[in-house]
Amino acid sequence: MALRFFRFSHLLGAAAIAALLPLAAAAQDPVPAKQVFGAVTLPSSGAPAPIGSYAKGCLAGGLQMPADGASWQAMRLSRNRRWGTPELLGFLERFSGDAAKLGWGRGILIGDMSQPRGGPMLNGHASHQIGLDADIWFRPMPAKPLSAEARETYPFASMLDKSKFLTVDPQRWTPTHAKLLLKAAAEPEVERIFVNPAIKKKLCDTWTGDRSNLGKIRPMYGHDEHFHIRLKCPPGDKACKPQAAVASGDGCDKSLAWWFTPEPWAKPKPKPDQKPAKPRFTTLADLPKACAAVLAAPAAGGARVDAGGGARPQLRPAKTGLVPQGDVPDAEGGEDQ
Repeated sequence: MALRFFRFSHLLGAAAIAALLPLAAAAQDPVPAKQVFGAVTLPSSGAPAPIGSYAKGCLAGGLQMPADGASWQAMRLSRNRRWGTPELLGFLERFSGDAAKLGWGRGILIGDMSQPRGGPMLNGHASHQIGLDADIWFRPMPAKPLSAEARETYPFASMLDKSKFLTVDPQRWTPTHAKLLLKAAAEPEVERIFVNPAIKKKLCDTWTGDRSNLGKIRPMYGHDEHFHIRLKCPPGDKACKPQAAVASGDGCDKSLAWWFTPEPWAKPKPKPDQKPAKPRFTTLADLPKACAAVLAAPAAGGARVDAGGGARPQLRPAKTGLVPQGDVPDAEGGEDQ
């Protein structure tokens, strides 16, 4: 049933998905939520709102980050994963300008944010579900703007020395990399930043400036070609579920040393008499109830298809970042470490 639903969803679009939601919820063989959310190409109507937690939620009224700005370019446009809340779009706009002032080329290259209506993705991320996460490449925005086609194949740049276990490559890592990460961590709306454990250790060993925000930078699998910025739930937003606060200190302690032991990298050893566990996937029923309404909602008015194959609401600059010309709100797994 799941495969049939996935095929139909791509053929019929969001309206058909909304009609099939009751069937999917009641089926004995539930449809993976990632297939439902991954098939929707347009955001829902209504005010932007993050719903649920970073790794179990959805995004109402998502806004699309413009593909190009004075100090940013969005990458891999065909993935249609550059959606977020007004808070995230505004932050990226401001941070990109700060990055350029630090000497990070002309600005930043923005990778995955969220899907049009958030939710689980078909591949690549456990979080990024509520419009408050964004990946920033460890490559600055080049002097010559990249075409939409070039952004599909432009190579990543790992910060690791592939010949040494969990070691930063001194030929690629620069003081500007460190300044960029600490600049992001110093922003009050930033909850966490995820980097490869080797990068975290490099910062612990070499950063001589203010270390009060170093604890926000968390070691995590992968994250050697980009860093992952996560914003806090917007103040007063009760639908957004915050995660536990980062522990006090700079994080350069036993919790970091653990990553340099065999334990994090060892393959799990099943017990001889243990039966293989049946794969468990997230269904719509596992998400907040409001996410079903987000999926069933009509597409946002004024959305249009852009060069990246997604839909983009008309945007205008504002003091708090980029916001839509329509409704404006008053104002744990995977990467949830």
